[in-house]
Amino acid sequence: MPASNATSRFSDRVENYVRYRPGYPPEVLQALQAECGLLPSHVVADIASGTGIWTRRLLENSNPVFGVEPNAEMRLAGERLLAAFPNFTSIAGTAEATTLSDHSVDFVTAAQAAHWFDRKESRSEFVRILKLGGWLALLWNERVTDSTKFLRDYEQLLLTYGTDYQDIRHEHTTDEVNEFFDPAPFQERVFEMRQEFDYAGIEGRLLSSSYAPGPEHPQHAPMLRELRRIFDSCAVNGRAAFDYKTRLYFGRLS
Repeated sequence: MPASNATSRFSDRVENYVRYRPGYPPEVLQALQAECGLLPSHVVADIASGTGIWTRRLLENSNPVFGVEPNAEMRLAGERLLAAFPNFTSIAGTAEATTLSDHSVDFVTAAQAAHWFDRKESRSEFVRILKLGGWLALLWNERVTDSTKFLRDYEQLLLTYGTDYQDIRHEHTTDEVNEFFDPAPFQERVFEMRQEFDYAGIEGRLLSSSYAPGPEHPQHAPMLRELRRIFDSCAVNGRAAFDYKTRLYFGRLS
């Protein structure tokens, strides 16, 4: 995918992203503390930090964080939402060109973003900015697609109406995550998480996705009609749920 497209494709859905995207379970931070020795004093470069959903977890842990984000609209939203944290520094940069100094950070993290990176170039950049013995941690929420009727029908909706859904699914990165670490060893941890929404939340969650056709697209209205039908047929007490597996991969880069 062209880098410009990967950078710009969330520009018109920032509000839905802020309101409806899932966070990350506390076990992720706990794992980094227990397995990687993450301390509040460690400097973190959070790559493709977006609106700051994961960045906030690090800042609440008192870590100094460089939020590296190429998309101007997402970056401005992150700056606004994280303005209360004096240990946050917003950076206009990419995974392949962070603009950070050599050997300046203890951890590099990327949440819900690694599938956009050029694996070879970003790995080289992470090695450059990490201190000796520094850690890379990649994480993302992988939506469960088949555990309930709602999730099965929602998956079919995405396959039917999504603009490039099959091309950018996180499973592709899961299968090739070793390319970010090789030849260094890495470990994986998996945690479970759930979001429950009324219809407005379900619609907002869908429209926060980069592959959901926008209002000017001819598939937009039919997609929302189908979403409403699915919700009405599956909701319990006016709510439906997304289940996730939160995948965390971590290792020291050599």
